[in-house]
Amino acid sequence: MKAFLQLVRAPAALTVIGDTVAGAAAAGKPLRGRRLLLPLSSVSFYWAGMALNDWADRELDAVERPERPIPSGRVSPGQALAVAGGLTAAGLGLARAAGGRDTFTLAVPLAAAVWAYDTVLKKTVAGPASMAACRALDVLMGAGAAGARKALPSAIAVGGHTLGVTALSQGEVHGASPTTAKTVLAGTGLTALTAVTGARTWRDRLGAAAFTGVYTSLVGRAQYSATQDPSATTVRTATMAGIHGMVPLQAALTARRGSLLGALAVAAALPVARRLARKVSPT
Repeated sequence: MKAFLQLVRAPAALTVIGDTVAGAAAAGKPLRGRRLLLPLSSVSFYWAGMALNDWADRELDAVERPERPIPSGRVSPGQALAVAGGLTAAGLGLARAAGGRDTFTLAVPLAAAVWAYDTVLKKTVAGPASMAACRALDVLMGAGAAGARKALPSAIAVGGHTLGVTALSQGEVHGASPTTAKTVLAGTGLTALTAVTGARTWRDRLGAAAFTGVYTSLVGRAQYSATQDPSATTVRTATMAGIHGMVPLQAALTARRGSLLGALAVAAALPVARRLARKVSPT
């Protein structure tokens, strides 16, 4: 069981449940009733992507990360592929059950984007952008097809953050260039600015500003360290901070659209995710 938890980076799923919450808040459709299944759909797609990632990278991991579940022999390639397929199907089913055609319309391209990233695009220059598209589509799934336009700014913010984290993570094994680290840090600043823009009331602005402050502190400090020392170890630390930083970003985006209770619920996942990351690495 531990091998499969490592395969899907199980605790890291806590950083994805806020995507649909932020999307729903932006569209003015808070998650209630069956729509509460949407975060579970997001988790299924995320876990599917992690399993598929290791299946696609099994030969490279045998050289660079032999401790991972597949090269270590604890999970077979066939098992990993079956897990990815089963979780993708679960994600689609949950999305359909949550919102019918309205959410299923976005779940299908999301599933396709996950598989395209892991099997084709990841090792190309389009890799970071394709991963960013996955997270942006996840936010839009929370809004549904009818509310996608309203949720587009939130989706762009989450996608932009993901773009930077993914680009920097490519240096987890051999280190990154100082230019990449500095560019990603600048992008984090723009994302933070986006997260506090567009709030309607002072209450919304204060909530968004508070969570954005947490986001900037958590992610910005780690990425600044990477600009000073872009070694593999520092980059891995910055990547982990970027993954966890998704939570306060989602909370800020949710708060700025008037759903402070939803933002607090999302933010509650951060301390749990950070504690569990000591047992199962999210990177």
